[in-house]
Amino acid sequence: MLYHSDFEMGVNRVPVSASGPIRVAIVEDDRTTRQGLALLIEGTPGYQCIGQYRAVEDAMRIAPAHPDVILLDINLPRMQGTEGVKLLRERYPRVQVVMLTVFDAQDQVFESICNGACGYLLKKTPPARLLEAIAEAHEGGAPMTPEIARQVVTLFQKAPPQRQDEDHGLSQRDLSVLNLLAEGYSYTALSGQLGITINTVRNHIRGIYEKLHVHSRSEAVSKAIRKRII
Repeated sequence: MLYHSDFEMGVNRVPVSASGPIRVAIVEDDRTTRQGLALLIEGTPGYQCIGQYRAVEDAMRIAPAHPDVILLDINLPRMQGTEGVKLLRERYPRVQVVMLTVFDAQDQVFESICNGACGYLLKKTPPARLLEAIAEAHEGGAPMTPEIARQVVTLFQKAPPQRQDEDHGLSQRDLSVLNLLAEGYSYTALSGQLGITINTVRNHIRGIYEKLHVHSRSEAVSKAIRKRII
């Protein structure tokens, strides 16, 4: 993903893609919040809001095009967002789902990640950061607000030590990459933290996917949590 400078809407990184703007769908039952998010996305170069839905069932039934990123509220009428993640990812295998919530409850964080969410943001997240999070999710990152990241780290700290016979052949570098992925680091941030190139980061992540038999960052992180690998 390439970016150029633009300070409109308080954003200094606007995504530029050969395939056009990042297509975003919003699933949020509060009308004011839903419309506010849509206006923010539509009013920012490099982004396009392709749909606004009040419930997961509506998004499943009438979504007109494949979104790149879905902003999904946790507490929705009928099906909860934590359950809807899995269904939405089954319908749109390449979509990145970023959860939106008022509260940072640990059980919801864990369930959402295990069901395929790649990011988790509080609704009080500033507009500029929200737009950056959408772009980050689209390029393979796992955006999280600091409060959520702390909850994820706490979950890891409570997990029992991993057993040596259940490491799935992962190297120490693989484990370092996995831990940073779980904490929400983007590919670029991983590269800087570990002192390696982005291509090397991608190679490590591809290797992790093969060893864990998964196909996405969120699946890798959720499996690593369930299997107590990290």
